[in-house]
Amino acid sequence: MMPELKEEEFAKETLERYSGSKASEFQSNLLLTNFPRYVEYFAATRGVPIIEGSMFKVAHCPKEETSILDFKIGSPAAALVVDLCSFLPIKAALLLGMCGGLRRRYQVGEYLVPVASIRGEGTSDFYFPTQVPALANFLMQKATTEVLELQKAIYHIGITYTTNTRFWEFNEEFKSLLKATKAQAIEMECATLFAASYKRKFTLGALLLISDLPLNRNGIKTKKSSDFVYERYMPDHIEKGVLILKSARNMQMHHIKGAYHRNLGMGSPIL
Repeated sequence: MMPELKEEEFAKETLERYSGSKASEFQSNLLLTNFPRYVEYFAATRGVPIIEGSMFKVAHCPKEETSILDFKIGSPAAALVVDLCSFLPIKAALLLGMCGGLRRRYQVGEYLVPVASIRGEGTSDFYFPTQVPALANFLMQKATTEVLELQKAIYHIGITYTTNTRFWEFNEEFKSLLKATKAQAIEMECATLFAASYKRKFTLGALLLISDLPLNRNGIKTKKSSDFVYERYMPDHIEKGVLILKSARNMQMHHIKGAYHRNLGMGSPIL
């Protein structure tokens, strides 16, 4: 008779199958992204190999104690990657994502640090009732803003609207709803990541790059503008992410409040 498969074993086996990488290769700091180019840049600049499984693309840099993982696009994939990685001894995680800016004063290339996300995507409903907010981890917010301040980067702090709706740029009813929420940006993963990481006691935040201004027809992302954003802003986005994780780990060592004390293998992690 086959032994009963435990949740932790299943999670690690699934991660290895989807990433092509051994669970033991993952470092204590994790960058999450939606973009293969981010993994390619990280691997090339660190001189480390890219590993690819059936779903994820990853690279590990032991020297910086940092791994990067491309989980593709959308809230179901975002939920899955948190569920799987929460069983690893990861101390801090950061999403390097992109968003559409929803304020006239915002410019492409500026950063947005989400403190919370409106749960418009549906996937987060499997983690908490609708009354529970989707909040970024406080320690990760603190580490992110401190690095941005030190580097004198232009950034905004606020709330994003997370949606699974596609081609909404041409949907006037949805745009009216979006404006009524007063969200400062729109994207597809943050609410799910924040809800899942809170459920799993997984220390996670986000640094979003404003890649387009979709409420203006001339600001909608195109192939040409997307290529420009990658070429112009991707390196800085990634390097800031590495510094933010380093700052977060330093805060954890000094016992600054906000991180989860995770006791893996001995029941649920506790705050």
